Amino acid sequence: MHRDPVTTPRQFDNRLLATLPDHDQGRILSNCECIELHRGEVLSEPGEPIRAVYFPTNAVVSLVTRLAGHPGLEVWLIGSEGMIGAPLVLGVDLTRLHTLVQGAGPAWRMSAEAFGEALHQSDALQRTLGRYLAVLMSQAERMVACTRFHVVEARLARWLLMSQDRAHSNRFHVTHEVLAAMLGVRRAGVTRAAMVLQEGRLIDYRRGDVTILDRAGLQAAACDCYRAMEAIDEQIMD
Repeated sequence: MHRDPVTTPRQFDNRLLATLPDHDQGRILSNCECIELHRGEVLSEPGEPIRAVYFPTNAVVSLVTRLAGHPGLEVWLIGSEGMIGAPLVLGVDLTRLHTLVQGAGPAWRMSAEAFGEALHQSDALQRTLGRYLAVLMSQAERMVACTRFHVVEARLARWLLMSQDRAHSNRFHVTHEVLAAMLGVRRAGVTRAAMVLQEGRLIDYRRGDVTILDRAGLQAAACDCYRAMEAIDEQIMD
């Protein structure tokens, strides 16, 4: 696949790489290429072999589970704090999730074979990614409860905050259709929730372009899962 040239990010623009000793960083980056991920790009489908791992720097990627007759539900939202292809850490080389780029941006890409070799050679990488898997599992548990018990407006506010954190910007693009799929609700539910946040002057939302106007207000409107998932990440990774 042709890739547009991109400005090479620094390795510490991805937190997982930043935590590694210099020699481990060098070993990994020597086997990586910097690519641009494009919004709407599908990185993998359920049942496909994992051919590469990605360490996003500014890109934002959704991992979505799908059930027959339903559009899907987001399990994880990954940005510069994480990686795509985590099952390889456990020796699993098939993906079970639909992996979709939500926000365009650069990422480091490494072949599955090279990643396996790096994992075998680096105790620091094994420890870091072991903790990262613990974060993902704990956050997925929280997401299940969030989807079941919290109202759409609060969940939408939480999702927007998470997206802002990962996009490193107050502005990003996401359609009602995509939000409905990510939150596991109907499009009409997303429209009503977005109107509530917009009427409260927390966001501006026009033709898929979202601008965060009042982050503090959005945090107050979000369910406590946003803060809880931040705390999970800090407790395990720090």
